[in-house]
Amino acid sequence: MLGISYLPEHMGTAVLVPAGPFVAGTHVALVLTYTAGKFGIDDSGDLKIVWRGTSDMGKPQFADPTAENYTTVEASNGAVLESRVDRNFTRPWVNTLSIRVGRGFLRSGDTITIRLGDTRKGSPGLRLQTNVEPTFEFKVLVDAFATYQFTELPQSPEVALVAGPAARWKALLPSQNIVGEPFRLCIVAEDRWGNPTATGVGPLKLKTVSPIGGLPEAALMPREDGTYVVEGLVAKAPGDVSIEILDQSGRSLCRTTPLRAVTAAPYRHYWGDLHAQSEETIGTNSADDYFAYARDKAFLDIVGHQGNDFQITDAFWKRLNELTRQYDEAGRFVALPGYEWSGNTGMGGDRNVFYRTEGRPIRRSSRILVSDPSNEDCYTADELFQALGRANEDAIVIAHVGGRYADIKFAHDGRFERAVEVHSTWGTFEWLLHDAFDKGFRVGIVCHSDDHKGRPGATQPGASTFGAIGGLSCYLMPKLDRDAVFEALRQRRHYGTTGTRLYMSVKGTFDQPVQVYADDPLLGPTTSQPSTEVLMGAIVADGGATMYLSAEVIGSAPIERLDVFHGKQLMRTIRPYSADDLGKRIRVMWSGAEYRGRGREVNWRGKANVQGNRIERTEAVNFLNPDKPLHFADQTITWQSVTTGNMAGFDLWLERERTGTLSIETNIVSAECDLAMLDRDEMLFEAGGLGRQLRVYRLPDAKKVTTMHITHDVTGSEQVLGDVPVFIRVTQEDGHQAWSSPIYLIKTP
Repeated sequence: MLGISYLPEHMGTAVLVPAGPFVAGTHVALVLTYTAGKFGIDDSGDLKIVWRGTSDMGKPQFADPTAENYTTVEASNGAVLESRVDRNFTRPWVNTLSIRVGRGFLRSGDTITIRLGDTRKGSPGLRLQTNVEPTFEFKVLVDAFATYQFTELPQSPEVALVAGPAARWKALLPSQNIVGEPFRLCIVAEDRWGNPTATGVGPLKLKTVSPIGGLPEAALMPREDGTYVVEGLVAKAPGDVSIEILDQSGRSLCRTTPLRAVTAAPYRHYWGDLHAQSEETIGTNSADDYFAYARDKAFLDIVGHQGNDFQITDAFWKRLNELTRQYDEAGRFVALPGYEWSGNTGMGGDRNVFYRTEGRPIRRSSRILVSDPSNEDCYTADELFQALGRANEDAIVIAHVGGRYADIKFAHDGRFERAVEVHSTWGTFEWLLHDAFDKGFRVGIVCHSDDHKGRPGATQPGASTFGAIGGLSCYLMPKLDRDAVFEALRQRRHYGTTGTRLYMSVKGTFDQPVQVYADDPLLGPTTSQPSTEVLMGAIVADGGATMYLSAEVIGSAPIERLDVFHGKQLMRTIRPYSADDLGKRIRVMWSGAEYRGRGREVNWRGKANVQGNRIERTEAVNFLNPDKPLHFADQTITWQSVTTGNMAGFDLWLERERTGTLSIETNIVSAECDLAMLDRDEMLFEAGGLGRQLRVYRLPDAKKVTTMHITHDVTGSEQVLGDVPVFIRVTQEDGHQAWSSPIYLIKTP
């Protein structure tokens, strides 16, 4: 119950019509009628209608009756009402429509009518939240006595939001499989906002040139939820496997994510999203729905639940532990117990805490929203690490950037904190990895979603200020169970992506044996053994030997570039094309954030045109909000776009290859580019903030290369000054990126 609990049964009723259900993200006209209770509402009393702060429902406005979200409010007795919308109530019910009764009052039985999306003067209506939710609730609270004390009504209106028609398709294969071992194909249709949907789906056909056993000849029929699963497929020979998905007419819907079939491998590739939360804290839909979605609609191998600690009651913590125990099934699906330690930024910032077993304590950063007594509180990240150490907890901690960012320079303990999260639906945060390098910490790289929309493992940003697709991490493990997940995290044997499932293999080889450590020597005594080959995440004392880095990537889309880093330093950029391949295609990309904190999103507004040439066509890159597409008309490109450390942009194809001038104007930075001078080296325009910049460069006309194999030499003399963390970053042409965990070349302790 929100607010106070004084006589809620006498505070009135609220009814919403029509009742729905409604397609998520569409425009509707809703009428919410409040009928005053026994006390009425006194002069200067208030009515509040609140909904979840993470919802991207349109913001009601009172100024323009022809625009979307136009809202009107009127009292049946003629009392003057003053309305405003802001974010000023108790988390998670932050979004607030406040209606103050002025120059009058309400008696019992008087009404206030709120038309959300009043269409009578031309408004298209209220744009609903874009993600599915069976019980989207408008909580109604009353300050009947003008005391600024609000009582929640016993029953508040709610509507059901359902998925729209299929707009795109995804088909998922395991990224690596052993020849002869069975694997499955998982297919899901999504509406324009990323909700899985059964609307508009039908039988499907499969097409492949790969030697696959068990491929059905009959058409695939959808399950009740619109997904398709084919079990028992087998790769008959080593190589790369790809399957095309067709509708009944033979139209191509999508192609599967890549699968590399091998004859033997010490580790399989398992995909996980360890970080998101449900409606019991700040997310959407129940925790039970959360785990079922991750397993049955996102088709993850591994999932964790990370509710904000200051919202997790003892009862919910017990329930979460019951759910992870229930859903965890070795060999099929791993569910990890845990929580988000959500300390204020100045106290260390967000950390994800995972346990190997249920029944462990939750050590909260505060209990501001829970009343359960506790002597386990840890107000700073240092206190958290100390408590984990004193209890000898079998725990893993991951540094996270959310509303609060992890300040690992303020607090870090390598015994527990084994990875940094460089991407989530909050954006991209390579600076967090750089913080670790600056301090000499040896961490792995992960990407997870921090989903708030009930879609762990398949998060789209919708129409909110979340500016990115939720991330995923691929864990290299000999089998699928909790022990293997913990071992992969402790050995940094994983890579992260911005939400796509590409294949990546990164190895280091040496022409003489080097010492490979079982654990980080900075953490205390450990063992080592000689080897001439290591995988991503290894810590190696090479004794001056040269490491020959070998990286192979199979993209889920054509690859634009591979970047090789030694710590923070970009050493090489390898592109899958030569200067002779460059053509009439120009890429314009913008990226960056305002700063590290909550208000990091950058709202870009811009236009571009070409003088002395003609633009034949354009194509958007990372335009994630369907309501704000790239516009191309009268030879002018215009856009509105959000970046939160990640990037967005567009390609344009010119009539003539090297003629004319490209002019770009944005609210952040502007530029002019002589197209005769533009080659594959970027023209870079810095724009302040946190990595804000505009880049312009030339690409081949066609998108072709999906597989790259590179080699890179790292001489042993480089670590004279300290560690050399060697890793790669992949950038695909569709804007997706991926990072391998570093191989750490260190001096002999």
